Amino acid sequence: MKWMRFRIRTNEESEDIIVSSMTDIGLEGAQIEDNAPLTAADKEQMFVDDAPELQPDNLPDIEAGVAYLSFFVEIDDDNNLTVEEYDENGDLQKVKRTPEEMKKNIREVLDELKTFSDIGDGTISVDVTEDIDWINNWKQYFHKFFVDDVLVIPSWEKVSDEDAAKANMILHIDPGTAFGTGMHETTQLCIRMLRKYIQPGAKILDVGTGSGVLSILSIMFGADSAVGTDLDPCCIPATQENLESNNIDKDKYKLIIGNIIDDKKVQDEVGYEQYDIVVANILANVLVPLSPEVKSHLKKGGVYITSGIIDTKEEEVKKAHEDAGFEIQEIHHQGDWVSITSIKK
Repeated sequence: MKWMRFRIRTNEESEDIIVSSMTDIGLEGAQIEDNAPLTAADKEQMFVDDAPELQPDNLPDIEAGVAYLSFFVEIDDDNNLTVEEYDENGDLQKVKRTPEEMKKNIREVLDELKTFSDIGDGTISVDVTEDIDWINNWKQYFHKFFVDDVLVIPSWEKVSDEDAAKANMILHIDPGTAFGTGMHETTQLCIRMLRKYIQPGAKILDVGTGSGVLSILSIMFGADSAVGTDLDPCCIPATQENLESNNIDKDKYKLIIGNIIDDKKVQDEVGYEQYDIVVANILANVLVPLSPEVKSHLKKGGVYITSGIIDTKEEEVKKAHEDAGFEIQEIHHQGDWVSITSIKK
């Protein structure tokens, strides 16, 4: 079996948004190459055994800040590519593409992202590789881990007696193609803020919900309900599976596909001045235009939790909160990432 690899040159900050955007055209299971070093916590949580130490001579020759994202599509007997895309009704369908058409689609997605985000040069290279299960190989790196006393465990692992004794709460998660696991520092920052501010019966809005991790945990923390919005229809099966895995009543969660920043239909469906907490774990370049819109959906005194902010963008996002009329309450750091929490005055 042969696979065609589409390799995109970008920057570390844009990895998540590009991976998410590519699912719209049927590209899944990204391989990420960058120079971001693994922290001690990463090594502890990402590998069952000790991670092999890379010696300086063996480090990939990638300049600081640059990242490469590789997407793999199986080549059929006619040298075409088959991908799964959602049609206008939200139904998944198989579509054949020539390599040239696939590259053109990738180029169009990257050009659209460039209009509101710095994604680096966005060059695309194409080559062919051998038979490897690229879609599932990433699972070898995602293992159960703790966020304080919350155990996050994938569907393919079991809870040990030791884990059960240590955990006060267990989140069963299968990221699917939405790639939200809770492992990333930005998600953990949000989890801690949600746990602090959620009151029994609270109503939550989760912008950029992904696999539904933050929405599901919000309900487990005592929220009455959560509404998630996302641009990616791949969130639909991922969130449904995760709701079922955690025994969350489906009536407590609603998913809306669309852009809350500029889509009036989405804004109206979300509803105005009715949320106790809005949480947004997305890129800083998106948080800036999002912040003034969020204010209209929060109750007076409501909490606005943001993360996904690389530390170099902290002041920019802080200013966006203040310009939108929020009063900043807390700023926290984890690794190179920042969360900013504020109150609607």
